[in-house]
This record gives sequence, structure tokens and C-alpha cells, in this order.
Amino acid sequence: MDRHLDNSIVQVLRAGPKPARQFAAKCSVQHMTRSADNVNVFFIIIGLILAIAGMIGCILPILPGPLLSFCALILLSWIKNWQILSQTFLVVMGVVTVILMLLDYVAPALGAKKYGASKRGLWGSAMGMIIGIFFIPPWGMIVGAFIGALAGELASGKSGRKALRAGWGILIGNVLVVGLKLAFTAVVLFYYIRAMF
Repeated sequence: MDRHLDNSIVQVLRAGPKPARQFAAKCSVQHMTRSADNVNVFFIIIGLILAIAGMIGCILPILPGPLLSFCALILLSWIKNWQILSQTFLVVMGVVTVILMLLDYVAPALGAKKYGASKRGLWGSAMGMIIGIFFIPPWGMIVGAFIGALAGELASGKSGRKALRAGWGILIGNVLVVGLKLAFTAVVLFYYIRAMF
């Protein structure tokens, strides 16, 4: 506490009870404002972490990328009293999030069906994607998905050419979904950073 503030407190106490109460109320408001600002900064940082984790989740299947990114938008909007992003924008982003989460399961299956892949191919693709990301990230995800799908198809008894075709179909579905999710989360991160200031 500096000398100027000490003098202010002494003057207020000498002036009587009413100015003292006013001074105390003013200090209390300032303290509450600073506390609220600190809480807002904390939640903004948490939201930024969620948005970044959303992009990482597009590559790591264990994280729900689009959902984390959308939660970041909701958190920031709540902190800013729902004034920085329109309700229409949030609804559209929410719908896109749901669609992308559904595509995460549907697109590889559609690609597999179109190119004649089996369930073993799908499981092999998923396992190869997870293993590949740890060896040569991020491209290991794509290579691993293809190799895993190919191994799964060969294990199911298909010939080399049919296994390659089925593995290619699964790969196309996976890459398409990952690309869409990355684009979505990048847009969310852009709007988040812009709305922060």
C-alpha cells in the first residue's frame, strides 16, 4: 500500500462515517471488477486451449475435435455476455459440429462400402491410424490408415488387387473427414482469436 493511498484512507477516516462508507464501497467495487476480469481471462485461456485441442483432435482420434472447438465458441460467447457472436452463427456452427461428428463414422463406412471393404478393413484402418500418428505425425495417420485397411482386407482373404481397392476406399473416406474437420476447427480458431480482443 503506497503513501498516497495511506493519506487517502486517513482523510476519509477524519471526514466521518459517511465518506468512510462511500470509500469502502468504491474500493469493494474496484476489487470485484478486478476479480471478474481475472476470472474472464482464465476462462478465455481455457477456451483457447479447447480451440487448439480441437484442431489436434482432428488428427488424434481420441479427441472429439469439432466438439471441443464448438465448446470454445460457447465459452467465449458466455464470457462476453453473448454479444460478440450472433445466435445464428452459433446455431450454424453447432449444426456443422453434429454433421462432422456423424461423418466421422459414416464417411469411412461409405467409402468402404463403395470399394467393397470389409469390417476387418475398417478396424485395421482405425488401428493403423492410431499407431501411425505416433511414428510419423501427422502423415503417419494417413499412411497407417491405408496400411491398416490393406492388412485387414488381406486378413479377410481378399486378393492383393481387391484389398488395395478396399483400402483405398477407406483411406479416401478418412482423409475427407479429417480435411473437413481441420477446416472447421481452423475457422473456429480464427473467430475465437478475433473475438478475444
